[in-house]
Amino acid sequence: MMRVQVAPQEGLTDMAHPHRAHGTLLAAALLAGTSACGGPAEGTHPGHPGHPEFKSPEEWAQRFDDPARDDWQKPESVIRHLVLSSDSKVADIGAGTGYFTVRLASQVPVGRVYAVDVEASMVDYTVKRATALGLTNVEGVVAAPDDAKLPVPVDVMLIVDTYHHIDGRVEYMRRLHTKLAPGGRLAIVDYKVDPEVNGPPMEMRLSADTVIGEMTDAGWKLSTRSEGALPRQYILLFQ
Repeated sequence: MMRVQVAPQEGLTDMAHPHRAHGTLLAAALLAGTSACGGPAEGTHPGHPGHPEFKSPEEWAQRFDDPARDDWQKPESVIRHLVLSSDSKVADIGAGTGYFTVRLASQVPVGRVYAVDVEASMVDYTVKRATALGLTNVEGVVAAPDDAKLPVPVDVMLIVDTYHHIDGRVEYMRRLHTKLAPGGRLAIVDYKVDPEVNGPPMEMRLSADTVIGEMTDAGWKLSTRSEGALPRQYILLFQ
């Protein structure tokens, strides 16, 4: 079982919330990092006792997809680092409400994007969101906490604001080897260990060096390290 804690800043409450989902666990990270969005009221957090986990994706989408997030998440910059082709197969692992999924789908018009999340309601929401935008190349994947369950090998895997929530990371990442196409790459975007940077509590964050060490243990090789492209996060690409 994984636990997540929302940082006490600008109207957010400091409390721990148990979750099983590695994908929708990015909720707390996003809420902690997006002060303009505000935080949900007591008892309305996903996984909070008495509240069904992510039964109302539309409500959470208001926070996950608040335009203010673009200022610090800089999705265009992240996607440029992926060097996608029009026919790339991409896995958005921890897709949530599809913030990156729909952007990726528009970049690979003859490719395919797999929206991976352990919360079926979020997967369903993301696929419907893509369809409403005329994006027919998005496929939803309901994952397990310890397995992304990708149906086919992909060219690119993207894990944003989610890596630090995964239990058994080395084994999880080692398992992903079998779902990466030859010459493929995996990108991890996560929060800097810097008290001046908004985001999850410091004890939850992982330094870029820690992530690189774990990924190396899992059999991956670092190809690109960027700590200046985003104001709050680093971008690490592995092969």
